[in-house]
Amino acid sequence: MQRLALFDLDNTLINLDEAFQTWIGEFADEHGLEHEAVDWLLALDQAGYPHREVFFAKVCDHFALTESVEELWGRYRKRMPYLVCCRPEVMDGLARLRASGWKVAIITNGTADNQLGKIQRTGLAEAVDAYALSGLEGIRKPDVGLFEIATQRCGMTLADGGWMVGDHLVADIGGGRAAGLQTVWIDRGTWPDQEHEADHVVTDVLQAMDILHAVR
Repeated sequence: MQRLALFDLDNTLINLDEAFQTWIGEFADEHGLEHEAVDWLLALDQAGYPHREVFFAKVCDHFALTESVEELWGRYRKRMPYLVCCRPEVMDGLARLRASGWKVAIITNGTADNQLGKIQRTGLAEAVDAYALSGLEGIRKPDVGLFEIATQRCGMTLADGGWMVGDHLVADIGGGRAAGLQTVWIDRGTWPDQEHEADHVVTDVLQAMDILHAVR
């Protein structure tokens, strides 16, 4: 099997949940919202409205805001790249993989400006060999096409295998398996008691990197 490692971005290489909580605090202060608003916003996100256009439609309605959904969504996309970070030990882990002969790529769903901004501002653009963003390519995980693009940009082919690491059971693990890749699921507790077919289960991306280093 070729040394190919595809990584999801949000809540895999970077902690989007942490950045989102920071954004919520800023948003509440900016709009003069009470503390209860923070809890409401967190609950809305956890209730399954991660798609931000839907999320902001509900926010606008709940708080009777004067801004449009498009304005809020656009400002959110511009702000988030400044709030996310990639831990130094994760950057080091990527460097170690590449030094060991691995080709490493990021494969992520999301709007082009938001995701590309995160990759560039965290330094991940220089820390990997390639990346494939759904907002640029017009296809989303779990579509195998996005996996193919990332693999080709690494100078490899899916037919020779590799690994997919991510936190989403459908987009990352299901998509990776459909693409013929072995998978490492980062279980962040958001899929309780969910059956899965991941080859390995970890709680942090550094553990996934350790698994890759052990591959012979």
